[in-house]
Amino acid sequence: MITLNDTTTQVLLVALIALPLLGAAAVLLPRVPAWTGVAVTGAVLAGALVLAAAFDHDDPAAVQAESDVPWIPALGVRLHFGVDGISLPLVALTALLTFLCALYTLARPPEGPRPAAFTALMLLLEAGTLATFAVLDLVLFFLAFEMVLVPMYFLIARWGGAGREAAAWRFVLFTVTGSVVMLLGLLLIGVRGGTFDMVALAEANGAGLSHATQVVAVLAIGLGLAVKTPMWPLHSWLPDAHTAAPTAGSVLLAGVLLKMGTYGLVRIALPMAPEGMETFAPYLGAFAVTGIVYGSLACLAQVRRGAGGDLKRLIAYSSVGHMGFVLLGISTLTATGVNGALFANVAHGLITGLLFFLVGALKERTGSTDIDRLAGGAEGAGAALYGRTPRFGGLLAFAAVASLGLPGLAGFWGELLALLGAFHPADGLSRPAFLTYTAVAAFGTLLTAAYLLLVVRRVCMGDAPGEGAGSVGGPGSAGGVGGAGGGALPDLRAHEYAAFAPLVALTLLAGLWPAVLLDLTDPAVQHLLPGAVR
Repeated sequence: MITLNDTTTQVLLVALIALPLLGAAAVLLPRVPAWTGVAVTGAVLAGALVLAAAFDHDDPAAVQAESDVPWIPALGVRLHFGVDGISLPLVALTALLTFLCALYTLARPPEGPRPAAFTALMLLLEAGTLATFAVLDLVLFFLAFEMVLVPMYFLIARWGGAGREAAAWRFVLFTVTGSVVMLLGLLLIGVRGGTFDMVALAEANGAGLSHATQVVAVLAIGLGLAVKTPMWPLHSWLPDAHTAAPTAGSVLLAGVLLKMGTYGLVRIALPMAPEGMETFAPYLGAFAVTGIVYGSLACLAQVRRGAGGDLKRLIAYSSVGHMGFVLLGISTLTATGVNGALFANVAHGLITGLLFFLVGALKERTGSTDIDRLAGGAEGAGAALYGRTPRFGGLLAFAAVASLGLPGLAGFWGELLALLGAFHPADGLSRPAFLTYTAVAAFGTLLTAAYLLLVVRRVCMGDAPGEGAGSVGGPGSAGGVGGAGGGALPDLRAHEYAAFAPLVALTLLAGLWPAVLLDLTDPAVQHLLPGAVR
């Protein structure tokens, strides 16, 4: 831990948001070196780590690095920034994943126009995401929330794969529609509460807002945030967006953009409209567990032999299930459940980010993400990663078992705490209903294990083809899956070690030492939920 004065931490937090904006403009200038994006995102990551080291871990419920100056006095809108134990892990996660994406993109530029423009859009996306997690004004939150739509649209539409334009439009239409509804809810809370200050509204805990106002506000805000999460049945934009997006776009979409929706529920809806959340909590839980089972069944359909499933699409559907556990934890209105939701948020960002990196690298090697082609079978030799690229295959298996929630890895604790929260929901909620949700969600974990183990079996296992096997060829070959030179596939490369190793290390750290996150989130959650059930 390091000690910095208040002014220094205030400047540091604002700089974390401003630096990517300046970097986005800089990388578009003529003769700017290609590594500028890595340098800028590296500086942001270093700043985030310094901010985390200077954070007062003895008081994580307090807003720190806080700056608050007028911006639009006539409307009462202020430039109010700060972080606490809830937002700090998401700020660090955003900085880390963006840096790793920039590093990976430098070594493997995406196919398409102007790599510099791609980097600039990534930096704009980083600025918007960091601002979303750091702002403490409802109007600023909405502006930052919307800011990420434009760069993500162009990342998909300009550098994506097949069907990229339709997927990009679908992404924008769904999220913009949800955001318009969310804005109405935010304005309702701000106008009726007499302020747009998120700290003051959270401390008021719904005082001054009638029950009807809270119900309408939570319905409007919840719909907008549910689209971004995404919650079943508002998830249909996600598989297309992930399938079409370039590797870095998929990593950032799954790793940080989805977290904006659940973060908004915890930061805004839970403390500011508690009666509204209590009204909708049983319905939120029902949608959550439906999403868990639906996502798992969709993944089982993708991995089924002969279904022509796509590995990127499968991981996208898996996110619907994993984010269902986050929503289930929030719906319990307990400290245990909400802590589980926040833990699962970070764990999903680490693990699914790693999975999308690996699938992108696998496509570079084999030219395909079609699961049947990767599995081989009657068509000939498949990927057989254990035999051909043992380190790559082992890492894919590691990411898969982490995603299914193996104890000792990050994916375990969030799901466990969400289930424990559902087993003992907050007073006023129907315990029989939440016991049913617990049983359904637990069944979903079995389905999750089934499809992920099938992925490992079909893609990683199998006999490696001999040299000159006709069924394998490079990405440009006419036939199937494999690398140039018969059965040869390159194992992990240096830039892949650099991009993947931090995610592996943090997945292990969070799994073996969950207190590293829970000690940050729990006091902040207790502060946001007065009288919360543990």
